[in-house]
Amino acid sequence: MKKSIISILLFLFMTTTAFSSELVDVVNTFQSDKTALQNFYSNNESEEYYVRFSKFYDDWGKTVKNIDFKSLSKDGKVDYLLLKNLIVKGDYFLQLEYKAFKEIAAVLDFSDEMNLFIKERRRGKKPVSSQLAKSFDVAVISIDKKIEQLKGKPFKDWFAADKASKSVTAFEKSLKEAYDFYYSYDPDFTWWMEKPYKKLSEKLKTYEDFLKTNYPQTSIKDDGSGIIGKPIGREAVIKSLAFEYIPYSPEELIATAQNQFEWCKKEMIKASAELGYGNNWKAALEHVKDTYVPAGEQPQAITDLYNQSVKFIEDRDLITFPDLAKETWQMIMMTPERQKVNPFFTGGWEISISYPTEDMDQKDKLMSMRGNNPNFSRATVQHELLPGHNLQFFMNSRYKSYRAPFDTPFWMEGWALYWEINLWNKQFPQTPEQKLGMLFWRIHRCARIIFSLKYHLGEMTPQQCIDLLVNEVGHERANAEAEVRRSFASGDAPLYQVAYMTGGLQFYALRNELLAKGWTEKQFHDRVLKENIMPVEMLRILLEDLPVSEDYKTNWKFSTDFK
Repeated sequence: MKKSIISILLFLFMTTTAFSSELVDVVNTFQSDKTALQNFYSNNESEEYYVRFSKFYDDWGKTVKNIDFKSLSKDGKVDYLLLKNLIVKGDYFLQLEYKAFKEIAAVLDFSDEMNLFIKERRRGKKPVSSQLAKSFDVAVISIDKKIEQLKGKPFKDWFAADKASKSVTAFEKSLKEAYDFYYSYDPDFTWWMEKPYKKLSEKLKTYEDFLKTNYPQTSIKDDGSGIIGKPIGREAVIKSLAFEYIPYSPEELIATAQNQFEWCKKEMIKASAELGYGNNWKAALEHVKDTYVPAGEQPQAITDLYNQSVKFIEDRDLITFPDLAKETWQMIMMTPERQKVNPFFTGGWEISISYPTEDMDQKDKLMSMRGNNPNFSRATVQHELLPGHNLQFFMNSRYKSYRAPFDTPFWMEGWALYWEINLWNKQFPQTPEQKLGMLFWRIHRCARIIFSLKYHLGEMTPQQCIDLLVNEVGHERANAEAEVRRSFASGDAPLYQVAYMTGGLQFYALRNELLAKGWTEKQFHDRVLKENIMPVEMLRILLEDLPVSEDYKTNWKFSTDFK
C-alpha cells in the first residue's frame, strides 16, 4: 500500500503542470511591447528603428534586473533566465545589423525631410504639399549625384552593397505607405505630389539596382550555385550556440556529426548487404529510391505511414495522443514554387506533401518521386505529424503558451528528430529498405551540421554543400540544391540545420537521465509537451528540479557520442 502511494505521488510530480510562473505577465508584456514597436516602426532599416529598439532592449534589461530572482519559483527562475537570454540575444543581433547600417547610412543622406513626412503621417499631420514636392524633386537630383559619386567608390564587399540596397528598398516602401495615405484623400496633396512622387519612386528603384551591384569583383556573391546566403562568421556562431545553451564549440559539433555520419554509413552498408548490394550502399539507396509510388498515390502512402507509426507508438504506450489531435490533422499539397526550396514534405498544423505537379519537367518529376519514396518518408511522417510537429503545435497552444517567445529549433526540430532515434532503437524499421530510408534522413541531419557550420565559418561554399549532399548522402541533385537553398537563402536562422541532430541528442540524453531516476518514457514525453518550447538545457532544470543561479550559463555536457 505504501509503495502504491509513493508511486502515485511520483507520477503526479513527474506529470504535473500546475506550477505557475510569476513571470507569465512579464513575458507576455515583453512580447506585446516588441510587437507594438515592430508594427509602429515598420522600417527596420532606418536610424529611427535601430535607436528605438536599442532603447527597448536596454529598458527591458533593466526591468528584468529589478526582478527579485531569489523569491521566484523554479518555473519563475527558468522564465527569468529565458527572458534575460532573449533580451541579450535580441540586442546582440540588433547591434550587429545597426553597425552594418551605419557603414552604409550615407546612401540615404538625402532623406531627412521625407523621413519627417513619414513620421508625421503616423499621426495624420497635414503636410505642406508644395514644400514636400520640392523636397522630392531635390531628392531625385541628389540620388543622381550619389550614383556618380559611388561609381568611383564601391562598397567594400557585396554584403555592404546588399545592405545599402535593402535600406533604400525599405525607405521606398515606407515612403509609398505615407504617400498612399494622403493620395486621392487630400486634394491639395494629390495635385502637388503625384508627379514628384512618381519620379522619385522610379529613381529609387534605379538606385536600389545600382547599389546592389556596386562592389568589387573580388567580393564573391555567387559561387556558381545561384544560392546567395550570408555567412555570419565564427564569433556570431559561438554567440548563437551560447544563446541556445549549447556548451560546445562549432568544431566539437562538427566532430560529433562526423562520428554520427560514420555510424550511419556502417549501418547503411549492413542494410545494403541484406539487399544483396554488399558494401555498395549507394546502389542500395538507388534501389530504395525506385520504390516510389505512382503519381497521384502519395497522399494515401503518407496516410498509411502515419497509421503505422501511431499504432507502433500506442501499442508500446510511449506517449499520450489526445483524441482531438488525431482527429484534426490534415494534409495539403505543396506548390511547385515551395518545392524549389523544400523538396520534401513539411509539417505543423497540417502535413504539406511535396510530389510532382503536371507542369514540372520530366526529370524534376522523377527526382521528386524518388526523393519522397515511402521508405525515405518512414522517418519523416511521424516527424511532421504525431508525435512530431503537429503534436507540438497542438500542445503548445494549450499548455504554457506564454513561452512561445522562447522559440528554438533545438526544441522544435530536436524533439521530432529524437523520435526518429527512439523509433529506430525500437526496431520501427523492419526491412532493409525501411532501414536505409530512415538512415538516409539520419545521415542527412549529420551532413546538415557539417555543411551549415562550415558554411558560416567560411570553410564551405553553397556549391560544395550541394556536392556533399549528392556524393556523400545520396541526394538527387535538384533536391540537394533545394536543401542548401533552404538552409542559406530562405530566412532560416543560422543554426537551424544544426538544431535537428543536436537537439535530438539533447532530448535523448535527458530521457536517459530521467529513466535512470525512475520515470517512464510516457511520463517523460507527456511532461515535455506540457512545458512548452525552450532550450533543452532549461527544460532539464525544470524536469529534474535542478538548482539554478541568476547568472546561470550553459554547462550541460550532454552526450554527443551516442550511436
